[in-house]
Amino acid sequence: MSENIYEKNLIELTDSDIRKFIVDLTSRFDIERKKRDRSGIYGYTQRAFAYNSNRIEGSTLTERQTASLFETGTIEPDTEAIRAKDVEEMTGHFSMFNTILNTRSEALTEALIKLYHRHLKAGVFEDMANGYPVGEYKNRKNIVSDITTASPEEVHARMAALLNVYNDLHEVRLINLCRFHVIYESIHPFQDGNGRTGRAILFKECLKNNIMPFIIRNENKLKYISALHKAQIEKNYDALEELFKEEQEKYFNAAKDFLKEKNTDIDIDVEYEL
Repeated sequence: MSENIYEKNLIELTDSDIRKFIVDLTSRFDIERKKRDRSGIYGYTQRAFAYNSNRIEGSTLTERQTASLFETGTIEPDTEAIRAKDVEEMTGHFSMFNTILNTRSEALTEALIKLYHRHLKAGVFEDMANGYPVGEYKNRKNIVSDITTASPEEVHARMAALLNVYNDLHEVRLINLCRFHVIYESIHPFQDGNGRTGRAILFKECLKNNIMPFIIRNENKLKYISALHKAQIEKNYDALEELFKEEQEKYFNAAKDFLKEKNTDIDIDVEYEL
């Protein structure tokens, strides 16, 4: 192998390096998932993505509880009661991410986006009790901040128009994903779950288009909401793109430790006292 890309910083990577990273990453995803190995990059990504994306939307589950739910299907309670909806949406996110991996090479369509929503929301009792469509577009008007979202009657036409323009792009770059995300969240096609499906689409399209993937961390929630709002109101995407780049670097630095070849000849000078 030529120069090891896993010894580089993100800013030093060439387009060829990123393509190799995506190949290595998706290969490990497939292998570890097939072997039910949850100790590698697949497990890391599942836990980090589900925890952060749900936490941005108000989930109360901790990182430890998220990891336990993913690895064992059980949760140890902390000092607070556990909301059933948080558990249902967390397991739904795990399922949605697996579906993202299964369809990562497919063109983005309305049917595919609805499939992601179905996996996210199929087991959420509160949504069903409220009459929220699962795997289908919203049937009631909803709002987000001071943004005018699409009415239920407008959603299909606006989503179709967005996807037509997006799928006609000769090359998808990070700025295109920024603009897509802003419009998608402005349409707000589902009754609930728009942010989580939107961020899942970003990850999927990064894999498809050889763009460094990323997970928006809960610690950047306020920065993310502010940048998204600025883009929606002012059509200024700079802050959102910069945030995406920051999160790309964070994910690459975490992922490369799982993917790079290990040096077994390292001498460690440690003294233990038992």
